[in-house]
Amino acid sequence: MDTALDYREFKLERTWVPDHRNAVAWLLSHILRWHNVPLILGVFGGAIGNAFLNGYMPMYTGRAFDALRAAPPDLALLRAAAIGILWTQVLRSVLQLLRNLSSETFSQMMERNVRDELYGELLGKSMAFHDKQVIGDIMARATNDVREINLMFNPGLNMVIGSAAFLFMPLFFIYRIHPQLLLMPLLFLAAYAILIPVYLRWIRPKAEAVRTSFGQMNATLAEAIEGVETVKGAAQEERERRRFLERVSAWRRSFVAQANIEATFFPLLTLYILTAAGLYQSLTLMRAGMISLGDVIAYSGLMLMFDFPTFTAQFAYVRVASGVASAQRILRLITAENALDQNTQGYQDRLRGAICFEAVTFGYDPQKPILHEVSFQIQPGQTVAIVGQTGAGKSTLTKLINRIYDVQGGRVLIDGVDVRDWNLEALRRQISVIEQDIFLFSRTVAENIAFGRPDATREEIIAAAKLAQAHDFIMEFKDGYDTIVGERGVTLSGGQRQRLAIARAFLTNPAILILDDATSAIDSATEDAIQRAIEAIARGRTTILITHRLSQIRWADQIVVLRRGRVEAVGDHETLMTTCKAYRDIFARYEA
Repeated sequence: MDTALDYREFKLERTWVPDHRNAVAWLLSHILRWHNVPLILGVFGGAIGNAFLNGYMPMYTGRAFDALRAAPPDLALLRAAAIGILWTQVLRSVLQLLRNLSSETFSQMMERNVRDELYGELLGKSMAFHDKQVIGDIMARATNDVREINLMFNPGLNMVIGSAAFLFMPLFFIYRIHPQLLLMPLLFLAAYAILIPVYLRWIRPKAEAVRTSFGQMNATLAEAIEGVETVKGAAQEERERRRFLERVSAWRRSFVAQANIEATFFPLLTLYILTAAGLYQSLTLMRAGMISLGDVIAYSGLMLMFDFPTFTAQFAYVRVASGVASAQRILRLITAENALDQNTQGYQDRLRGAICFEAVTFGYDPQKPILHEVSFQIQPGQTVAIVGQTGAGKSTLTKLINRIYDVQGGRVLIDGVDVRDWNLEALRRQISVIEQDIFLFSRTVAENIAFGRPDATREEIIAAAKLAQAHDFIMEFKDGYDTIVGERGVTLSGGQRQRLAIARAFLTNPAILILDDATSAIDSATEDAIQRAIEAIARGRTTILITHRLSQIRWADQIVVLRRGRVEAVGDHETLMTTCKAYRDIFARYEA
């Protein structure tokens, strides 16, 4: 069973099951996903072959030295040593190329797969999840932390595997020189086995602190850029600069703390002490006539092979620790509890549009309800206006209809079926919502209009734009419907953005249409035209209006008055003006 199914509101199809128990298990499941034996063999085979062939270099060098000291010099042995060095190093270079190519391919594949899973998970999360997240921190995890996983595999694990081969391969050659010379290398390996775990315990929390502080710094930067107009409007540039500097300083402190741990890397000191001791031991054996001077030189060269794994471990293990810390941060996003479920086996049918609120209670914080025991009904095809003072819960109420959020008490029924029993995708595809804050993608005008129906023809898109009174201004653009809209539609006026959003809703032909103050940024002349279009599209479908414009409220079949999260009254305009003081107060305020 895919344990990730519990984490997502919408489940994307998968042909494999990631293991979300912990960061290491999750990474391992990605490694095993493709069963890419050639790449794995390329990394391990290249590392082992590289270390093995590198061991021949000091051995042939020692033989060449003995050949030169012979009287007369043994030119045949010298020639053989030279040829041996040549062929082993050429082959070693080929294996090293294979190893690095395999490792880089594997790490890039890992980065791609992790990005793919994370993006799918973020799309599948509910709004309740996204409301609690800081966008900058999510972006740091989706970019920098994913990149850290790439670097963990290459050069990180690539160097760790290579280092392991360089740790053990010299023992084979040293034993061939003289078994007694194994003493110092074995002492070093014992010290290495003790010191590296200690080093990793020290470095892991520091690496995680670096990743966390980087995410906070990135979040501050993203927030300042997104709200730059507000910052400039309030002349708070200097204050925001100091705030960002504080985050940068925090990141620097955590980075320096990690560097301090890296500086106390004792295996290097241990290696140099034991190398000196090994040289003394080999010279002692030479004076005893047990080995030659060439063997001493070969032994010294083999001891130098330990320098590579010891020195690179200082860097490689930091990469691994940082990668695991990043994996933990990403996994926390993926496995964050989700309030909603797609309910793929739920009820599916064409909506008629009957909506019933039964004693609905809801709050973004369950301890602080915004809606209290809300009850009213909407018949199929009715147009209902929801009015109330700011903060009364009008927009919140509409978010319960398409299950952006789930009620904490009571029920919301559509066509007599609890919305929680509907197939979520089937439900939302038949409901269009146009809110005050219009989001447009950095794509063409046509693609933005057709976002809910990507298979729509150009003729259908143009027809929807004409209904929304958007066609004329679109055709004024140089590229017409192929004009690229800036991010969030910043290149358009507020009225133009809202008309594109209305066109998008018209194109999907919803059974339920929710307009959350959707004409707030439109001038009176354009509003009259859009009003006629809304009246036309509202025929035969359930329409919910959240507005304070009397011109729109008047033609509603029913008006629901909210006050402090409770239903104050339900009726038509004339009735409410005579019977409901809260309703009269709303219009007295806005007409004033």
